[in-house]
Amino acid sequence: MHGKSEIIVGLDVGTTKICAVVGEVTGRDVNIIGIGTHPSIGLRKGVVVNIEATVESIQKAVEEAELMAGCEISSVYAGIAGGHIMGFNSRGIVAIKGPEVMKSDVDRVIDAARAVAIPMDREVIHVLPQEFIVDDQPGIQNPVGMSGVRLEAKIHIVTGAVASAHNIVKCANRSGLDVCDIVLEPLASSESVLSAEEMEQGSALIDMGGGTTDLAIFSGKNIRHTFVLALGGNNLTNDIAIGLRTPMAEAEKIKTKYGTCLSRNIGSDETIEVPGMGGRNPRNLPRQILGEILEPRVEEIFTLLKREVYRAGLENTLHSGLVLTGGSCLLDGMVDVAESVFDLPTRQGKPMGISGLVDVVSNPMYATGVGLVLYGARRSPEKKFRIRDDNIFNRLFNRMKRWFKEVI
Repeated sequence: MHGKSEIIVGLDVGTTKICAVVGEVTGRDVNIIGIGTHPSIGLRKGVVVNIEATVESIQKAVEEAELMAGCEISSVYAGIAGGHIMGFNSRGIVAIKGPEVMKSDVDRVIDAARAVAIPMDREVIHVLPQEFIVDDQPGIQNPVGMSGVRLEAKIHIVTGAVASAHNIVKCANRSGLDVCDIVLEPLASSESVLSAEEMEQGSALIDMGGGTTDLAIFSGKNIRHTFVLALGGNNLTNDIAIGLRTPMAEAEKIKTKYGTCLSRNIGSDETIEVPGMGGRNPRNLPRQILGEILEPRVEEIFTLLKREVYRAGLENTLHSGLVLTGGSCLLDGMVDVAESVFDLPTRQGKPMGISGLVDVVSNPMYATGVGLVLYGARRSPEKKFRIRDDNIFNRLFNRMKRWFKEVI
């Protein structure tokens, strides 16, 4: 590595793919130097259901990233999602001990705000400060050094199932990796696809993955609400498989190649070839059927998300509109359906603010992986990855052993 550069690795443990992104951080510059992906077969709706299969997928993705980056990966920032994720707001108040606010006062008021009852089977993943209030002055981002007698904090707490979080860590550990931190996936994605203006003015990030669709609402530079919907791209594929009576693998290919969310954009004379189940002969069907299958399901997903925005009372804060990211948002017509349901300007979010392999990662499906690297670079400098030399021999030996098993 050059100068004082550091290596940070983001591991996106998704329902359809495992993605490892390697970033070289020098000062404020993040240079993407490696990426590895492998199909994910051990997760369902963002939750690990098969540890061995997940470990194997992580190992393959990390090996590919190591080969491209030319370095040894020993620690990662891992993403977490799933229907078990819950976010809520809380607030705390403390008296300021000295003549001005100290860092210790900020720590005390955040501790007071997070002192809420949480069930035993859940754990806190994030405590995200939204704003501080000194006496009656709201909207303060950093109160240290200000004079006052009372300090109040508004925070957003994200919790998840203990078992789900521990299973992700266990899978990474079995792959020979340490986990620096577990990061909520829409929070990570926001690091790479949202501009400072969108966070300030108010926007909703919708991360459309294979198993889940994640919602994160930002306003005043801070996160205001998080929500995970257990519907994603796999539901669209399943609808096609059932509606066209074709295997899931073929349905995925049809969705990727011919799928569209807007029936009106399909010509009446367009046809697609649909492979049959169990060796039956393929059939030629009008492409219009695809639009009739996908459009209602996509409208349902966005309608449920819109209902959540209204339930949280944040419908009037989205002045910048919506940003769609994640692999499923690549489906033709997705942006148009979101605009019609929410009645807000919508754009597709791709990773930005990086250098290096920009042409490779400039795709919504890599938003979380790149965002995890940016999160590690900006939020937790003390946890940055460093290449470890103590166990390289053991890891190389284990890798060669696996390779020989595959060859034999």
